[in-house]
Amino acid sequence: MKSKYLIEPAVKHDYPELIAIWEAAVRATHHFLKEDDLQLFKQLIFDQYFDAVDLYVAKDAEGRLQGFMGIAAHHLEMLFVHPDAHGKGIGKQLLREAIGHFGVTHVDVNEDNQQAFGF
Repeated sequence: MKSKYLIEPAVKHDYPELIAIWEAAVRATHHFLKEDDLQLFKQLIFDQYFDAVDLYVAKDAEGRLQGFMGIAAHHLEMLFVHPDAHGKGIGKQLLREAIGHFGVTHVDVNEDNQQAFGF
């Protein structure tokens, strides 16, 4: 099966766009987070967490970033897809790549995030 999206390593200059994807996805799915918590996590992710994982981006045919994942020691630490691209198979392709090519065997999902829990 041909992959619909190009999965490749993220580079540092992707970080502003990745954090924008993260924030849009969190606002669309993490309704349980308070604004202060969201802003705290946003800063931590941008300043520390992106550098603590191996980041991979999913790009569409035009080269636009649609989502990303972060992997550390066989754990899928983060997987976010822009809400405009939800339901298009990006998350599934990222997850398959994580398992098949990067040996991911563990993932944690916040039980309050029903969309991710179902995924």
